[in-house]
Amino acid sequence: MAKERDHHPNKEKKLLVGVIWNFSTELKLIFMALLFIFTLATLLPFIPSSFSLSSSDFRFCISRFSPAVPVNITSTSVNKTEVTELVLDNGVIKRTFTGHGSAAYNFVTMSAYRGGVNSFAVIGLSSKPLHVYGHPSYRCEWVPLDPTQHPVSTTGFKILTDWGYGRIYTTVVVNCTFSSTSAVNPQNSGGNLILHATTGDPSLNLTNSIPVLTEPPNSVNFNLYTSPEKKKYDYLYCGSSLYGNLSPQRVREWLAYHLRFFGDRSHFVLHDAGGIHGEVFEVLRPWIELGRVTVHDIRDQERFDGYYHNQFMVVNDCLHRYRFEAKWMFFFDVDEFMYVPEKETVSEVMESLEEYSQFTIEQMPMSSKICYSGDGPARTYRKWGFEKMAYRDVKKVPRRDRKYAVQPQNVFATGVHMSQNLQGKTYHKAESKIRYFHYHGSISQRREPCRHLFNDSRVVFENNPYVLDTTIRDVGLAVKMFEMRTIGDRLLRTRQ
Repeated sequence: MAKERDHHPNKEKKLLVGVIWNFSTELKLIFMALLFIFTLATLLPFIPSSFSLSSSDFRFCISRFSPAVPVNITSTSVNKTEVTELVLDNGVIKRTFTGHGSAAYNFVTMSAYRGGVNSFAVIGLSSKPLHVYGHPSYRCEWVPLDPTQHPVSTTGFKILTDWGYGRIYTTVVVNCTFSSTSAVNPQNSGGNLILHATTGDPSLNLTNSIPVLTEPPNSVNFNLYTSPEKKKYDYLYCGSSLYGNLSPQRVREWLAYHLRFFGDRSHFVLHDAGGIHGEVFEVLRPWIELGRVTVHDIRDQERFDGYYHNQFMVVNDCLHRYRFEAKWMFFFDVDEFMYVPEKETVSEVMESLEEYSQFTIEQMPMSSKICYSGDGPARTYRKWGFEKMAYRDVKKVPRRDRKYAVQPQNVFATGVHMSQNLQGKTYHKAESKIRYFHYHGSISQRREPCRHLFNDSRVVFENNPYVLDTTIRDVGLAVKMFEMRTIGDRLLRTRQ
């Protein structure tokens, strides 16, 4: 045992020497580098001021010994110095101005659709100042895939749909109608639609040629545009951009109510601008699986600053995308509930309005802050939102917002509260036939909406008069039964 202890120090020394010997080359390099840096630091105070050594030089020196690491480098192009002024013979100093970069795009494409045998619609965004103060123009060109056929072009008719509400960008719908009905893909042999967007600058007049639509051979059903076939849907809902932290329960209630209201031959198109988060999507999932709801993810449009998440562009895309699939299209929000009198049905009301291309719908404003407690406080909190928010605002105002419905084949472009670009008549006195109840702000409350309970037929709250209106409340049980029969109890655990 004593001998073994005597040999341990020798073994440790040999091990240390072996390690140093194996890494001698690397250790020498490290010591040499440290010696060089310390020597340089000692000599720097004695170097003349005319000689400078910056920190970047140190970084370069050290980087020679460092392993290669990928670095993000932003390259900047530097233009040659341009002459910005010139003295003319008469002594006048002529100044010049040079533009650099782009503050907004000339045209942002969302979609393009065929609108008939010889017409198309292109939907997108463009610079708002360009259209307010400039004179941009559009030309549409059809280029056949068959090289033996000649391209044809026409002047594009632009429609600005946002009523002046645009921000950096404004919504533009370009109507491309070609003069000859046989000019656009007559043999169904395919082709490309090109949009030539011109800025209208008198000196530069820049033009962007944008491929917006491709039709493969034999892909067009011309009967869709020439024969009055029965539509796939009687009613199609086109929703505006959904954004913010929406309440899953309020979305559940709204959807169940309107799916029952419009019937089996209806379809709902929703546009997700950030509002359809995971919990809301779980509410939509059963109806998507049944083919009653379609969701479009439009979050990428947030890159382009337009009015209310570019809702004017979104509803115009919906209009033209489903234009030939629905007899009627409705445009309203997810905190608004449609209603027809008890003795009438939706189909009867719509039949009575068939002679009109568009009709507007009067608003019934409801409070989203006060609730009816006639069932007792405990039962009230278990009710659905539209069952307990039963007080209607009766303050007299000059006008209230309206929503609307259209026969889409007669509409060229649309807005949020009505269309101004259509053929045919518009009806503005349909309040005896159809109305909508508006629960403003309720959709974005992720909590119990009832903060103030009343059990009176008339209430004054925050200096506003309200009356008890149970019109929507009264159909609550029927809506719940409809949901249960259709999708079962999948949504029973939905939270506020």
